[in-house]
Amino acid sequence: MVEVVATAPPTGARSRPSRRRRAFFANRLAVLGVVVLGLFALIAVLAPVIAPYDPYAQDLAGRFRPPSGAHPLGQDELGRDILSRLLHGAGVTLSAGLLAVALATAVGTAIGLLAGYRGGWCDTVLMRLMDVLLAFPSVLLAILIVSTLGPGLWNAMLAVGIVSVPQIARVVRSAAIGLRDSDYVQAARSMGAGSARILLRTLLPNCTGPLIVQSTLSLAAAILDIAALSFLGLGAQAPTPEWGAMLSDAFRAGFHVFLTSQFAIVFPGLAIAFAVLCVNFIGDGFRDVFDPKAVR
Repeated sequence: MVEVVATAPPTGARSRPSRRRRAFFANRLAVLGVVVLGLFALIAVLAPVIAPYDPYAQDLAGRFRPPSGAHPLGQDELGRDILSRLLHGAGVTLSAGLLAVALATAVGTAIGLLAGYRGGWCDTVLMRLMDVLLAFPSVLLAILIVSTLGPGLWNAMLAVGIVSVPQIARVVRSAAIGLRDSDYVQAARSMGAGSARILLRTLLPNCTGPLIVQSTLSLAAAILDIAALSFLGLGAQAPTPEWGAMLSDAFRAGFHVFLTSQFAIVFPGLAIAFAVLCVNFIGDGFRDVFDPKAVR
């Protein structure tokens, strides 16, 4: 009879999560990004409760009325309360970016794992397809896709998800190539594990570090790209209170907005900038955590 002895995990393995937490919280900008983005998420959830006005209610007599006690951020081209529209727009913009990145992460991870593990002609075909997508500027390719499918927020999310796939696929592929000949993969293969089990149970968990970093950075780009598509009239359609669409509505009102009603442009632009900046800060924090060359 063979006696199986359970061994405790190495001390380094037990302390690794705590070291990673310390590394993340040591990055003050990353912590600031988490706090501000969490505030945006809370605002998105509570917008129906905390918004002072209906974001769709029009008051044509108050067109481009400047900030006041009744309307702290002023009113837009149709007299709608800008603060209320910004609060409701947080949920639209952030959820659109998250859904686009979720699509890109699912598809890109599958392509990267398959290409890195299989190699050969499979790797060549999949990576050349990714090269074709990377050959186009992301915004221009997204515009082409949305123009083909038709304007709308869901099509914009789909387009941004598609153009975000190559970056994630390449990151996962690189990690999979470095792991496919490792001892534990060879051990799993010698024990009769199939390719699907090796991909999902062995390779994927060990690719999560670079995958989290790339997905977080892709979220910042997705928020910006969706806002850009909405600004061009290809994303969220009126009267949806999406931040990029709010910018578009203000610009369409005429040149006098630049001279007398800059607040209609500044506040939605600041909301987009702060959201993208905070996500980038968080991505930098994750990169410090999962960087194998970082000093712990």
